[in-house]
Amino acid sequence: MGRNNRHDANVIHVVFGPGGGRVQSELPNHGGLVDSSLGTKEPLTDLFTCSEISRLIGMAPTRLRSLDRSGVVTPSGRRKGRRAYTFQDLIALRAAQTLLDRKVRLRDVSRAIEALKRFLPRVTRPLAELRVMSDGRRVVVRSQDGTAYEPLTGQLMLDLEIRSLRDDVVRVLRPSAGRERARTAYELYLRASQLDESPATMAEAARLYEEAIQIDPWLAIAYTNLGNIRFRCNDPDGAECLYRKALDMDPSQPEAQYNLGYVMLERGLPESAIPLFEGALAADPKFSDAYFNLAMALEEVGESNRARTYWRSYIALEPTGAWTEIARRHL
Repeated sequence: MGRNNRHDANVIHVVFGPGGGRVQSELPNHGGLVDSSLGTKEPLTDLFTCSEISRLIGMAPTRLRSLDRSGVVTPSGRRKGRRAYTFQDLIALRAAQTLLDRKVRLRDVSRAIEALKRFLPRVTRPLAELRVMSDGRRVVVRSQDGTAYEPLTGQLMLDLEIRSLRDDVVRVLRPSAGRERARTAYELYLRASQLDESPATMAEAARLYEEAIQIDPWLAIAYTNLGNIRFRCNDPDGAECLYRKALDMDPSQPEAQYNLGYVMLERGLPESAIPLFEGALAADPKFSDAYFNLAMALEEVGESNRARTYWRSYIALEPTGAWTEIARRHL
């Protein structure tokens, strides 16, 4: 059968939360876009007191003052007229703490941290994408794509994921900021989900999904729906990338598994599509379209007997309709 006429039916639009699911229902109007600032600070631009730093990373105030006096890590910002640590200072402190805990000499710690501080001002992408490593004498900073910015030799003694450090700040020091960010991102997602079905508003929906992801990079449902837009814009490679990102965040999400499976099926790769459709059904046993396309994929790999079980399941969930008649013809 020709599946190209079934694109809109098979790329699943995700609506989560109360009244959500794979339904064609109108979401409440949330009054337009939500201002992403909301008066709460992003940890990458926030400022921290000595006591907050001590609480966050477990470094004694006496050691903080010692590192300050020696010039290894000094507070480079000001908060309410007093010196305060920036997030970049926090990265340097965490790196220094790890090296000192591993008995690296203070002189060598100072050299490694100085190399790190020289690099950080050149960062143009979010620090959450970076990873810092050191052998106690040199520092290497790697981005998500694996690019290294400083030479690294010897046994790795430090492996600090900046995203994890940011999460620690939110969890320990700024829990309300984390909740506000998640709420803001979800509001943007909801607004985008009202716009992504119409070609006239699809570009605006994509922009809103991208903004939601920037605010909350772990909002898996936004990756899925942005992937749907890419697919409808004839960019299956971009859609695949976004579906995989959604599954990195939420491996059991049935919509992302199904949509990625559908992309594989469209590419003539039923072997790759089968486990994805199976995963979608494991997460949602009433996902009728997944039964239909799993049966189709099994037919394409020559497993017609096995496919009959899924044709019957589809018919049980969808007893009438044109696609039901197609399923019956396979029995």
